[in-house]
Amino acid sequence: MSQTNEELHLHIIELESKLAFQEDTVQSLNNEILEHHKRIEKLQLQIKLLAEKMQQIPDDMGILRPEEEPLPPHY
Repeated sequence: MSQTNEELHLHIIELESKLAFQEDTVQSLNNEILEHHKRIEKLQLQIKLLAEKMQQIPDDMGILRPEEEPLPPHY
């Protein structure tokens, strides 16, 4: 089955359109991953700072460890 030049040309145009769409999708996904990476880094820094602050709290501040907490009144 042979195709004419026009059919081949249309097929190439269709493939180029699909490729352009895929490239755009890949770029969009890459941008989204980059934004998520930035958010994760920011959250990791916040957790680190909170952990450092928690270590600086004196033991006599009235903050109990989970195993030291009394049972809720409904128990």
